[in-house]
Amino acid sequence: MFNLEEELKKLPAQPGVYIMHDKRDQIIYVGKAISLKNRVRQYFQSSRNKTAKIEQMVSRIAWFEYIITDSELEALVLECNLIKEHRPRYNTMLKDDKTYPYIKVTVAEDFPRVMMSRTVKKDKSKYFGPYTSAGAVEDTLDLIHKLYKIRTCSRNLPKDIGKERPCLNYHIHQCGAPCQGYVTKEEYAVAVAQVQEFLNGHYDGILKLLTDRMQEASDRMDFEKAIEYRELLASVKKVAQKQKITNGNDTDDRDVIAMARDDTDAVVQVFFIREGKLIGRDHFHVNVAVEEDRQQILTSFIKQFYSGTPFIPREIWVQEELEESPVLCRWLEMKRGRKVRIAAPQRGQKERLVELAEKNALLVLSQDKEKIKREELRTIGAMNQIGEWIGLGNIRRVEAYDISNTSGMESVGSMIVFEDGRPKRSDYRKFRIQSVKGPNDYASMREVLTRRFRHGLQETKELEELGEDQSLGSFTRFPDLLMMDGGRGQVNIALEVLKELGLEIPVCGMVKDDHHRTRGLYYQNVEVPIDRHSEGFRLITRIQDEAHRFAIEYHRSLRGKDQVHSVLDDIPGIGPARRKALMRAFKSLEAVKEASVEELAQIPEMNRKAAESVYRFFR
Repeated sequence: MFNLEEELKKLPAQPGVYIMHDKRDQIIYVGKAISLKNRVRQYFQSSRNKTAKIEQMVSRIAWFEYIITDSELEALVLECNLIKEHRPRYNTMLKDDKTYPYIKVTVAEDFPRVMMSRTVKKDKSKYFGPYTSAGAVEDTLDLIHKLYKIRTCSRNLPKDIGKERPCLNYHIHQCGAPCQGYVTKEEYAVAVAQVQEFLNGHYDGILKLLTDRMQEASDRMDFEKAIEYRELLASVKKVAQKQKITNGNDTDDRDVIAMARDDTDAVVQVFFIREGKLIGRDHFHVNVAVEEDRQQILTSFIKQFYSGTPFIPREIWVQEELEESPVLCRWLEMKRGRKVRIAAPQRGQKERLVELAEKNALLVLSQDKEKIKREELRTIGAMNQIGEWIGLGNIRRVEAYDISNTSGMESVGSMIVFEDGRPKRSDYRKFRIQSVKGPNDYASMREVLTRRFRHGLQETKELEELGEDQSLGSFTRFPDLLMMDGGRGQVNIALEVLKELGLEIPVCGMVKDDHHRTRGLYYQNVEVPIDRHSEGFRLITRIQDEAHRFAIEYHRSLRGKDQVHSVLDDIPGIGPARRKALMRAFKSLEAVKEASVEELAQIPEMNRKAAESVYRFFR
């Protein structure tokens, strides 16, 4: 039994990470502290300075644990990893999970390639980016191949020179065919150097070259070539316009970060500056779970954003000085391998750039506010509405089940999961019914639920014995509510299974009318009416449809696998090659059945013994 007063006395005055759990053993908050003793005690001390959200979080804490670290830096790294893994409800969380494309030049190869990459590795290649649009990267790569004739193949050059014919790119003039020796290593290296100049934003040389070539082609009345150069010229200008010069003498890489917020949400805007040029910008919606000030939100954003992005710039500009700036810099330097500086510009062009990022964040927040509200009504709001109808609060995770047994085939079951009103497809599960023969939905549902929760209890026990986090198991997270696709019968089956296994989980049925439309919820022996024009009703419909779709798709895939099986596979001595040869020669199974031994033996892939085996099988 967890004794709060006793556990608070045991807290060490050392750096570390603390983890708050609710009564369902879910992690609801993760934080770090220089002194665990001082920080954790603050949550449980009576104080007028606590916000309503912090009070709410503290009221849900059933127990806590902590992990001691050797330094504040180690605590920060551990905190980032735990928040990323568990996404606790009361931590400030990024709503967006974005990855950015980069342009990769494989300069370590004798004949380098230029390609898109979603990761930055220490592989001696040069990376340009990040870019905020994969489409823009593809357009740029397409232009580079047209301008500089860089290869796209994965051939091992110069080892494979001359071994194969040149590919289509050579014939459409988008590759110089180094694979054939048509381009020397030195000539190719010049082209790669020009590509890197282009990616660094130096366009003057290529613009002048294309202009001169267009004019020359026009002078000799080669208008098709002139049009081609004109289109390339326009493409280069289009790419060039997307990169604004921020400082002509600046060659540093930096991110400019600023935010705007209201009571519950924040938007963080990031400008990506590479080699002194603004190559892109992006915004991120942040769910401010526990009331935090601007400095704390920016700190949380930096931790989450840079724990997931492969590129760390030399400088990060923010709106105001951050209290955790020294430890954040050490953490970022550890990831980057070089010095990183976090600064809050106070004057001049630097301050104006941060202000511009803030204005953009404010604009996005105001424009997207209504959209965000609609999405929340559709998801979390709808989940809360369902909870209100049946008198349950704090419903986050819902599981729904369906049975499919069409076409006389064996039955299958589906388990789908919705968290905070959204489908969580990584937790979906399929069940092939083992103990029930024929269409018996009740018996099949009993088997599915028994297997699901017995497996969950077993996984939980094994993880506890190993001393590992229970969330590592795929079945260990139990739902806040079970929703059965049916009325009293399905609900009673679920309640019986849960009782047998010693579990207490609320169960409700989705009751349908004569037209197979949901008319209410069956909960605790009462049919609860629902508003058919509400978001809660629409969410119930989505849950039903998703459970049904998932079961049907699984059933269809099994039917497809069975139909692929041929009766010819059951004949001794007939493998895939002979089966294909038989169908190729006789066109139909009926013709194979009627064939004589002599006719069967005439097929090149068959011998006399195999022909006799086929003949006997059908007699």
